[in-house]
Amino acid sequence: MVELIRTNDVVLIGYAESLLESAGFSIFVADGYTSVMEGSIGMIQRRILVVEDEALAARRFLVEAGLGAELRDAP
Repeated sequence: MVELIRTNDVVLIGYAESLLESAGFSIFVADGYTSVMEGSIGMIQRRILVVEDEALAARRFLVEAGLGAELRDAP
């Protein structure tokens, strides 16, 4: 899987997750449980991951949706 977004912003995570799922991308939100368990100190960020075969298309999709600035740098 390829990481697209890493953030503590739960609204951003929810929005990006909703967009990607509605477009049919296979995604996984990692570290959600750990993020909640560590409290609100912001040490553990949640990550949106997509399957490798869909990474490029998902990146393009998020850029077109106006979330390009939130994307992690491509490897």
